[in-house]
Amino acid sequence: MTETAYAKINLALHVRKRREDGYHELETLFAFVDQGDRLSARQAERDQLRTFGEFAPAIADPFGNVVAKALSGLPHGKGWAVDLDKCLPVAAGLGGGSADAGAVFRMVERAHGLPQDWQARAAKLGADVPACVLSQACIGTGTGTELERVENDLAGMSVLLVNPRAPVPTGPVFKGWDGIDRGPMPTGSVRAIALEGRNDLQAPALSLCPVIGDVLAALRETAPVLARMSGSGATCFALYEDEAQIAEAAAAIARVNQQWWQMSGKLR
Repeated sequence: MTETAYAKINLALHVRKRREDGYHELETLFAFVDQGDRLSARQAERDQLRTFGEFAPAIADPFGNVVAKALSGLPHGKGWAVDLDKCLPVAAGLGGGSADAGAVFRMVERAHGLPQDWQARAAKLGADVPACVLSQACIGTGTGTELERVENDLAGMSVLLVNPRAPVPTGPVFKGWDGIDRGPMPTGSVRAIALEGRNDLQAPALSLCPVIGDVLAALRETAPVLARMSGSGATCFALYEDEAQIAEAAAAIARVNQQWWQMSGKLR
């Protein structure tokens, strides 16, 4: 079996309060790009995981990562040998590890079906994992694990992802949030929420990684419908109505900095 671990972006991310358990109360609009890491699996005598690709070296312990944990927590027979082509940067606001786990859940679903409590099992692996299992636009509340459907009027829109190759750990970004509740996420369709919403983690991420501001400025020069940082950073995205525009935008970004990572695709 093969499966794509679709890159996750937060079209909007509103932080409402710090919770007593140390987590934060969130309202977020998840969306997914039709590109990402690539996984393949075949039956084996025991579970095996092989990682390769540009960002594989950033996975310090492939056997202790979320893919291995997802496998061990789901019924899938005697064992699977999984190959992970790590195309997405790590600690980048794209839910890379969560997306990989989500791909494992979908492969298990195809082969064996998922247990009824799959969403609770996914949430134990990470707040983004339940959304990444679905890999379709949805609203997340609580810590991001409580999901609801939303009218997706941005499906098929061209999107450009840019990362300055600067990992930004999630913990320090949340710790840097100023604690001010700037109001709830808007309601309506995906387009309405994205255009009227915001990312409350953008400011603390910028203070930790100022180059994010350079990426956003470069993207805004390409006249997108919207440019914003995803998740806790440092990846930023830009949306384009005109499919031809994205190639010009990608070339323009490369002229600004050839070392920045890019990925182009469409919203699912």
